[in-house]
Amino acid sequence: MKERFVKHATFVVERTYAASPERVYHAWADPIAKAKWYSKPDIFDFRVGGREYSSGGPPEGPIFTFDAIYQELVPEQRIVYTYTLDSGDTRFSVSITTVELIEVDGGTKLIFTEQGAFFDGHDTPEVREHGTNIMLDTLGKVLVGEV
Repeated sequence: MKERFVKHATFVVERTYAASPERVYHAWADPIAKAKWYSKPDIFDFRVGGREYSSGGPPEGPIFTFDAIYQELVPEQRIVYTYTLDSGDTRFSVSITTVELIEVDGGTKLIFTEQGAFFDGHDTPEVREHGTNIMLDTLGKVLVGEV
């Protein structure tokens, strides 16, 4: 029998964008805008209790499924969601994510905090944090029109 274990972790990633909190929030709240820097959602219901669902991956596989429920939305200030990440029938993790948007001189400071339970070594907090850094860098490029 395969050993089963859970690794709990929290990581925080911060970015400052030369864009208003309204623009940054819109990049999360609009499915067309979000698809420019994140996977194109199959389901996108951006409201408290609403669901975001996407499934995809590279042509050679594997396929990953992101399934989120929005828990708290404060326009231009805060987005909180819980989500699972799966590949096929294997659950990789369950997380709660908080995105804070703080107006600063010349733009927006984004604070991304993820608290996760990572299962059986399928994914690690370090790999997830690395991917989050890439994702938020891509968001920054979209906000300045590079993508």
